[in-house]
Amino acid sequence: MDYKKDVIYQIYPKSFQSTTGKPTGDLRGVIKHIPYLKKLGIKMVWFNPFFTSPQKDNGYDIADFRAIDPIYGTMDDYMAMAKALRDNGIELMLDMVFNHTSTEHIWFQKALAGDKKYQDYYILRPGKPDGSLPTNWESKFGGPAWNKFGDTDLYYLCLYDKTQADLDWRNPDVRAELSDIVNFWMTKGVTGFRFDVINVIGKDEILVDAPPETESKKLYTDKPIVHTYLKELNQHSFGQDPEIVTVGEMSSTTIENCIEYTNPDNHELTMVFNFHHLKVDYENGQKWTKIPFDFSALKNILFDWQVDITAGNGWNALFWNCHDQPRALNRFGSPDKYRVESAKMLAAALHLLRGTPYIYMGEEIGMVDPDYSSLSQYDDIETLNAYKELTVSGLKETEVMDIIRTKSRDNARIPMPWDDSEFGSFSTVTPWLTNPKTKDINVKKELESGSIFKFYQQLIQLRHDLDVISDGDITPYSRDHDQVFAYIRRLGTDRLLVLNNFYEKETEIEIPKEFVDDSRILLANYDISKNDIKTSYTLKAYETLALYVSE
Repeated sequence: MDYKKDVIYQIYPKSFQSTTGKPTGDLRGVIKHIPYLKKLGIKMVWFNPFFTSPQKDNGYDIADFRAIDPIYGTMDDYMAMAKALRDNGIELMLDMVFNHTSTEHIWFQKALAGDKKYQDYYILRPGKPDGSLPTNWESKFGGPAWNKFGDTDLYYLCLYDKTQADLDWRNPDVRAELSDIVNFWMTKGVTGFRFDVINVIGKDEILVDAPPETESKKLYTDKPIVHTYLKELNQHSFGQDPEIVTVGEMSSTTIENCIEYTNPDNHELTMVFNFHHLKVDYENGQKWTKIPFDFSALKNILFDWQVDITAGNGWNALFWNCHDQPRALNRFGSPDKYRVESAKMLAAALHLLRGTPYIYMGEEIGMVDPDYSSLSQYDDIETLNAYKELTVSGLKETEVMDIIRTKSRDNARIPMPWDDSEFGSFSTVTPWLTNPKTKDINVKKELESGSIFKFYQQLIQLRHDLDVISDGDITPYSRDHDQVFAYIRRLGTDRLLVLNNFYEKETEIEIPKEFVDDSRILLANYDISKNDIKTSYTLKAYETLALYVSE
């Protein structure tokens, strides 16, 4: 895979396709739809974890890194899927959850049984002399980040759910085990690895309380030793094959660190995910709130990361959607009136940037949030915890549900709708999450009469065809415009101007003379001709326009 020219597709296996009569997806379901993936034009699939897991956090609580969870199939099913993908020119990226394991993992169970070797695999600390927890750190999912370690006087660190025990990367035996896991999957045809929350692995030997008014995450995120750990992991596993592509999920990270993570000279990772641009609809930085997105902040974040990462010889992973985020169409577009136009605008705005684009399943057909009406329709542990905390805070039930409906991770996890039947042909029984919009938005309908899928195909092909997209520099254009996200890509004598109106309201923008006189329309989501391109141009609702000049 050429990570600069190819596009990666994310599959959440639990919601892609069921072939077993169960309410959840499986690996054989992926095989069924490989022709669809090939038709789209992607070259690699990132799979969320399908390893053995008690599923407390939908597979991110892993009990065996080398085994397939029975709900998804068997190792034979995996090998058949891997071969079928490769036969169709599609490579595999697996999700490595290396910050923590499930408390049902054999390592943790041996630790609980008193095995000192495996107790050293985890971060265990005694309580304070006054009987309080080892530190005042808070879990990412709400509540304290410590849980009692069996019947001992120790506590184990759990930055996420209490069933997800943090590993101690300071232990070389842990690092060796994790390198072996990567090598194991490399022998099974894996050529891509996504490392979950990998920049929180660098905890200090001595853990201290977060000072007042300071978030505890600042004490363990992006620590310098993370770079040391990644260099070692690279050297002992995936770095032995220069064709392997890696991406690190970086929590609350910085541009400076991500340059270091991804500069090829450092031999750490190929690219990084950061989430700063997806927090622009958080009030005072708090996820469980509901406010309109801050367009100026969105633009500035995207531009800062584009320009600075390029200057530092790093590489961005580009995405609007993933399994942990509400659908971008609901956040930044128009899920009802201008669903098609805004879906295309968001796609072009992202895919024509510098970096590797990721498509989250269903994005290419314009999927939107399900708009659940009842808490009983949700499954996500973070959502259920947030409901409790928001309710205790004194908000009204209607206010709480409005926030949940807007921010829940389950928005992205509803099953893929393959047609307009009751369950969208995802399953023959009621799915684990319902998708109430299969009648209007589904693959069959999109392929027969829609235009979003074709637009994604075009974007994927353009990245292959034009080096200015894959390799060109980027310069923000009209940065202060209050509705338009615009930029210019340059490589040699090739130039590309990309204009994106993020609002329903029409707006004027000036087009540089070179793009009026000498350009051709590379891409548009409205039916326009070259004669329409004037120095002063009116962008329609959610319009995207890409003008290309080549000398």
